Amino acid sequence: MENPPAGNGLTKTLPLWPFLIVDLVFLALAGFIFQQSHRPLVWWEVGALILCAALGAAAFILPVLQRNTDRQTLLQAEKLADTAGKIQALEQLAAQIAQATSQWQAIQDTAAKTAQTSATLAQNMSSEAKAFTEFLQKANDLERSHLRLEIEKLRRAEADWLQIVVRLLDQVHALFQAAQQSGQPGLIAQIGHFQNACREIPRRVGLNAVPALPGEAFDPMRHQLQNDAPGPDAPVSILDCVAPGYTYQGQLLRRPLVRLQPTAA
Repeated sequence: MENPPAGNGLTKTLPLWPFLIVDLVFLALAGFIFQQSHRPLVWWEVGALILCAALGAAAFILPVLQRNTDRQTLLQAEKLADTAGKIQALEQLAAQIAQATSQWQAIQDTAAKTAQTSATLAQNMSSEAKAFTEFLQKANDLERSHLRLEIEKLRRAEADWLQIVVRLLDQVHALFQAAQQSGQPGLIAQIGHFQNACREIPRRVGLNAVPALPGEAFDPMRHQLQNDAPGPDAPVSILDCVAPGYTYQGQLLRRPLVRLQPTAA
């Protein structure tokens, strides 16, 4: 709300020209009395002059005092209006602060609910993760036990297979020795090719024959006697190979079975 200017308000409420006219009238009356009075002045003439001067001075001073009073009143009204505007602004600010406080309280409540929900979800996820980990652990243990059982089965099957193959190869070697004892070159050649073919098949999976040559020096670390008989103390040569030794994928399965040359009594 805008207040009117001070000058315009005083001009409308209290014009100066009537007071100036009254002042001039009293001054003219005083001059007229002074011109028409006796010399020396009598007491009533002096009193009339003083009265006219006082009334003229009052007519001149009164509008000034009234304008000053109006100006003070107007300034007080402006200050009151300014103060009222500031109070209204403070009330609006207080309302905004109260609204912001309520919104902040609502945000805090929502944040607290969100935090509680997050904590509940985290606890549930932790419980589910623990249960899932336990399930995976049990499944892994069960799978390992199954794999261990299958590996043991495979190893037993592999050992049985190796034993069967070794026995078959021993039979083929015995057949080859019988062919050699027959003295027939054709039969020896045929049985020899058959033995080589039989040894070639398991060699592809890592089963290799380890022969012992006649005349070779007996080494108890590389050869063995039949029925696990102890080796001689003196050096002796090999007479013949009863059965070759075998290695499977680089591991020794059996040393060659040999017979030794008879020693002199």
